[in-house]
Amino acid sequence: MDLAISNDEFMGIFVPILVYWIYSGMYVILESFEKYKLHSKKEEEEKNLVSRKTVIMGVLLQQTFQAIVFFLLFKATGGNDAGEDSAVQPSSFIVIARQLVVAMLFLDTYQYFTHRYMHHNKILYRHFHSHHHRLVIPYAFGAFYSHQVDGLLFDTIGGALSAFLSGMSPRTSCYFSCFATIKAIDDHCGMLLPGNPFHIFFWNNTAFHYIHHQLHSAKYNFSQPFFIMWDRIMGTYMPYSLEKRAEGGFEVRPIKESKDD
Repeated sequence: MDLAISNDEFMGIFVPILVYWIYSGMYVILESFEKYKLHSKKEEEEKNLVSRKTVIMGVLLQQTFQAIVFFLLFKATGGNDAGEDSAVQPSSFIVIARQLVVAMLFLDTYQYFTHRYMHHNKILYRHFHSHHHRLVIPYAFGAFYSHQVDGLLFDTIGGALSAFLSGMSPRTSCYFSCFATIKAIDDHCGMLLPGNPFHIFFWNNTAFHYIHHQLHSAKYNFSQPFFIMWDRIMGTYMPYSLEKRAEGGFEVRPIKESKDD
């Protein structure tokens, strides 16, 4: 196997990691704007079961596995370069758009059913997926915090299969990975910033996923990162309301109680 990587492969492997820390870092800076938050600093300190340092180390470890998997994928597939890289082809934009839609639908389907099974299988949840739910109060750079096995199966393999099955080149997979990464961070940021396009164009957003992280609703709202169609189809959608807190910020409340309470 030729271990040399092209510029596009290098971008596909490392740019999403860089984007993760830049975009989540932006939310860390904005944490002082309490009036847009879904929780207080006190709630985070009382309810979360891991420190921020532990979360950072866990994410860095997962991103190392992610880089290795994407490197091996690019080497095994030759980059899926055929038919896309020529910018002079008028149809190339249509091809890329089709690939992005296919990848989004596949990733949502893969992650919904994998995510749901991780919750319903007691062994898998206890030993692997429960690590991610140590963040009862999610925050931006905790989006990819999980047990290494859970992260590998859920995020890394899901993203790699989405890129491969849609026929993406390394460059297109870089764009897609960056978009999916930004979306995942936004879903975990715990803030409702005005004008956020993810809240305007996606029902699957910060408040939707915030419900899932609450202990009474952990078996609802499995969908991520883009659409909520599978929760709607499979009957696992938990509606919610947003109410302003007297002390500032917002509170997300389930409209109905979990059947598992």
